[in-house]
Amino acid sequence: MGYTRDLIVARSERPLLDTPLFDAVRDDRDSAVALRPRPGGWQTAEFHAEVLDDPDEVLREVVHWTGAPACVASVSDSDVAWVIGLAPGAERWEVWLNLKTAAALLTHVPDDVDDTSEYCVTAEFEAAVALTRAELEADVPDAARAVLAWARSAGFGEGVTAEAVEEVLRSKETFAEELFAVLLDRLGFPAPVDPERSGRDALPMAGR
Repeated sequence: MGYTRDLIVARSERPLLDTPLFDAVRDDRDSAVALRPRPGGWQTAEFHAEVLDDPDEVLREVVHWTGAPACVASVSDSDVAWVIGLAPGAERWEVWLNLKTAAALLTHVPDDVDDTSEYCVTAEFEAAVALTRAELEADVPDAARAVLAWARSAGFGEGVTAEAVEEVLRSKETFAEELFAVLLDRLGFPAPVDPERSGRDALPMAGR
């Protein structure tokens, strides 16, 4: 089985899991856990599948509670990630990571299809997926600009071009959660660190 989780990245002086929204799962490590923080108060909380009923509503609540930009990445079986972001007073944005897989996931299967597994290997389905992917690809330039504007509202993204963000949005990784980390890195977010290390010997660590 791949990695299926919701990841929330936000900045707060208080632990992110102290958000009143997470009262029911705060002490349940099978449902939610705080991952390694990033310098500057940036935190990542990991939620197991189906804990967050409505990622959009959660995103709005987190931005309201922290007063800072935040994003949510919903990763499905490591194959694809749907990422949404919001900043105070700004427009919400969304992107899909691993576009080819996302296109197959989003392509409608006709209601009269009896065997989905057989239909998904037909030329008809492949053509439909190609159209869906073309639509996703067409959205990438605007999405990249929106993502970059969000990062700049968070104090990052200086010297980063929309084209550089586009490159990440069009790229593919075996593990979609790693592509999400690549996106944050490309936007200039500081690398996660081990909270038990401090001072000059604090070394960058992997996201989990």
